[in-house]
Amino acid sequence: MAEFIKIYPDKPNEAAIAKVVKVLQNGGLVIYPTDTVYGLGCDITNSRALEKIAKIKGVKLEKANFSFICHDLSNLSDYVRQIDTATFKILKRALPGPYTFILPGNNNLPKEFKKKSTVGIRIPDNNIALEIVRKLGNPIVSTSIHDDDDVIEYTTDPELIFEKWQNLVDLVIDGGYGDNVGSTIIDLSEHEPVIVREGKGDIDIL
Repeated sequence: MAEFIKIYPDKPNEAAIAKVVKVLQNGGLVIYPTDTVYGLGCDITNSRALEKIAKIKGVKLEKANFSFICHDLSNLSDYVRQIDTATFKILKRALPGPYTFILPGNNNLPKEFKKKSTVGIRIPDNNIALEIVRKLGNPIVSTSIHDDDDVIEYTTDPELIFEKWQNLVDLVIDGGYGDNVGSTIIDLSEHEPVIVREGKGDIDIL
């Protein structure tokens, strides 16, 4: 059964963050808050953990559209090809924030994602998520636990999330009520920005 821990977003407890990071380093799955819906994540470098998330979501890992949660824009060069100044300015304006940006991937992508030409990058405006990634030292691969068939409370109330997911993951963070609107997805991999999904993030940043 998963562990359930409370972390306050305004000042995340260092010992609690360290505990989350240890679970991730050991190949565990974690449900954590973002600036939109709660996310299901694992260490990007752990193949077995990636397989587990794909199995839970019912998708083939190499075809899965997971996003990479980064601490800041300096993480980008790890997995993203060099981007032009206009693209960088959009990212700088929008992040941290409730956006997923699709960007051209580079040759350093983990082997599970080598066939992908693009990656989805998230830098959520949530101290808990950002501290986890900072302490871990590399991005986490993430997918939202938002399910269109669910009663809305299941995606927003951490206690209900725990009830539903406790036997599928290793740790659930109670970071307060989540949102039930996903991130705005913007494709910046071609010459012109394309809005793939309008969510919580304002498209005026373009």
